[in-house]
Amino acid sequence: MWTSAITAYFHYLGFMLAFAALTVEVFNFKKEMTLDEAKKVAFADAVYGLAAMIIIVTGFLRVLYFGKGSNYYLNNPFFYAKMGVFILASLFSLYPTFTFISWFKVLQNGEAPSLEIVQVNRLSWLIKGELLCFTLLPLLAAVMARTSGWS
Repeated sequence: MWTSAITAYFHYLGFMLAFAALTVEVFNFKKEMTLDEAKKVAFADAVYGLAAMIIIVTGFLRVLYFGKGSNYYLNNPFFYAKMGVFILASLFSLYPTFTFISWFKVLQNGEAPSLEIVQVNRLSWLIKGELLCFTLLPLLAAVMARTSGWS
């Protein structure tokens, strides 16, 4: 019982951590960032990556060992919708993550990154898309918990 509860706890904690990290990115990312803001964005993205890994690992553990059983999840259409939204958020995160990684040397030199307006807009929309996906995940989880699957 405790192992199941702790696994669920870390799954939810990972979700909250990811949501908080994306919120930090949304509020600090802009065309003219200070060095401090750029560091916050890059650090938040690293936290987001860690949180995503926690969500994935604990999610697999819940499906295979500590949840309602793999049969329950694999026969529920809302589980697949939830996985699809999570994958979409993951795909949205690729371009921002690679961009923030590319800032590493600039930030180490004590400079804020220089961004073109097109890149700022693209990154901003992708981060907001990730956040939108993460707002849908609890709804899909709640619906999934209240349905009996394909039947």
